Amino acid sequence: MTQPPAQSLILVGRVAGAFGVRGELRISTYTEDPLTLTRFKALTRQDGSPALTVTTARVVKDGVVARCAGVDTKEAADALRGLRLYVPRAALPEPDEDEFYLADLIGLPVRHVTTDELLGKIKSVQNFGADDLLEIEPALGGQTWYLPFTRAAVPEVKIADGVVLADPPAMVGEPEGPAEDEDDAERHYD
Repeated sequence: MTQPPAQSLILVGRVAGAFGVRGELRISTYTEDPLTLTRFKALTRQDGSPALTVTTARVVKDGVVARCAGVDTKEAADALRGLRLYVPRAALPEPDEDEFYLADLIGLPVRHVTTDELLGKIKSVQNFGADDLLEIEPALGGQTWYLPFTRAAVPEVKIADGVVLADPPAMVGEPEGPAEDEDDAERHYD
């Protein structure tokens, strides 16, 4: 029996590999408190199928070392390396009024903060090692583009209104700065 579709699942960790020789797993956690993983009955895969049940855990740098039901050897633990761990969105506490989960942004329309022009909708939230990026599907179709998820580029997130207001930086190929004066464009400098 599987859980609801992937849209209602939140990524909370990833198996980094075996820890020792007795089947313990090193799990990188994406939760504020790494031990939060022990509070969920079962962790699932992205498709909602069961992945792991954490029986005990202790905090280490970048996550936890955990014992999980059915994982008793180093080989079994190593075989799970890279496994992403999810929980149903409903299992998480509701965020405070001025907070939200990144997963809540997916599907929201993105409008320009000053012109109210529809720029597109959020396809995903990515992080390639520096900061979070919003992957935007353009309103008129075409290739997706990335918007830095910073206060400057995304000054307002209105979850209750179902909209993200953005002030994207100049796109590649767009002129920056003041328009060139015609007289300046015709001058030749020798």
